[in-house]
Amino acid sequence: MSLKELPVERIVSRIISKEITVDEVVEYYLERINKFNHSLNAIVSLRNEEEIREEARNKKLHKTKEGKEMLLFGLPLAVKDLVDVKGLPTSYGLPELKSNIATQNSIMVSRLINHGAIIIGKTNTPEFGVGSHTTNKLFGVTANVFDPTKSAGGSSGGAASAVASSMVPFADGSDMMGSCRNPAAYANLYGFRPTPGLIPEKRDFKPEKTSPVLSTLGCLAKTPDDTALFLDVVSGEDSADPFSFNILSSFRGYRIKDEEFLNLRLGWLSDLIGTYKIDPTIIDMCEKMLHNLEKMKIQVIHQGSKIKAEDLWNSWTTLRAKNNFDDLNEVNLQNPEELGFPVKWEYARGKEVNSNNIDLALSQRIDCMNKVDELFKNLDFLVMPSAQIFPFNKELDYPKEICGNSLDTYHRWMEVVILVSLLGLPSISVPIGFNSEGLPMGMQIIGKRGDDLKVVAFAKKYEEIFTFSKQGYKL
Repeated sequence: MSLKELPVERIVSRIISKEITVDEVVEYYLERINKFNHSLNAIVSLRNEEEIREEARNKKLHKTKEGKEMLLFGLPLAVKDLVDVKGLPTSYGLPELKSNIATQNSIMVSRLINHGAIIIGKTNTPEFGVGSHTTNKLFGVTANVFDPTKSAGGSSGGAASAVASSMVPFADGSDMMGSCRNPAAYANLYGFRPTPGLIPEKRDFKPEKTSPVLSTLGCLAKTPDDTALFLDVVSGEDSADPFSFNILSSFRGYRIKDEEFLNLRLGWLSDLIGTYKIDPTIIDMCEKMLHNLEKMKIQVIHQGSKIKAEDLWNSWTTLRAKNNFDDLNEVNLQNPEELGFPVKWEYARGKEVNSNNIDLALSQRIDCMNKVDELFKNLDFLVMPSAQIFPFNKELDYPKEICGNSLDTYHRWMEVVILVSLLGLPSISVPIGFNSEGLPMGMQIIGKRGDDLKVVAFAKKYEEIFTFSKQGYKL
């Protein structure tokens, strides 16, 4: 059996049992990178291949610093180009930062290495990670695995194409505005955005009431079991992150029993009562999949909602723009005029945000949170599409219309993901199939805040039933 058909945990177990060597595993993935990365442009800042091979040859199996078994021993991984890896550039897709070499590893990368992973390079991202389309002036555009003329989505588009083409076994991502969920949907993958703090990041303490955490690290993988393995390595409390927390069980061990699964109640939010512009084919595909679940006796409730889309949008765009504005100021770029339109849009909008705007945005956020909490009193999960359009021409800066309806901003086509991001809810994009052009799509399974174990466990059962990881991959 080819390595690309094996669960990641099985690859590691075969290395440990000496059925296969670390050298052979690394060589397999390097061969695929050399074969496919030229056309996909998913992996950037690739380390010298001989250095990677030497690290593989010298890799020794031992316990982690905590005395645990290594869960990722010998696996070559690439890390999103927003995350620090010691000795590699963290460029954020910006030419000005192409020589910004990290002097230490991020918390997540340290945990990956502690469990035996070999970091081989970075995955491509849009400029500063802004916009759900992976293109930048430094490395160029990342192509979609299912159609190289189309976008891979973003901002974790490089990660998505790298995983879907089996150039790496799975990949980290980060998700502010759908950046794990959208590219996963565009690649027939599972894309998980956890409750902020599950995967710790070094950050300055800011009280939740004045500065909600909008972005979080996440994961893209072919199966939820692979996702669970990744999460068991990187999740858990760290003193450098005041929002970080521990969970009560391992993601690998936690499963939903059959009887519990069949008693779940899903609330289908669709296009939020006609307020979101969404390709009707996407709605049809989601509803067909939900009907398949209903046939198994799972209860799907076509959920009306008092959530106001305009309040969600105002709160989100205000807080996001202020967050991006502050982050851009910290970077202190010397040539901001060379930035692409999405980053300029965020900077200009954030510059105008005042304390009254923030107060209104936080009030609207609390109101939306209360309405969602009310929904969750009678529901286990909420369900929405993962994107509003199918993968689009990769040469576009961003989509400007959906089915003939003009869009007023560069990111309105991803409005469907902001409920999760604004409220800090765990969500996983699960595959739902392909349209008539062979392009994939997904839908979001959204849990209560802190219900990360249950969200991933649902996805495990879903994959067990529908086996999307066995479908559609061309490379």
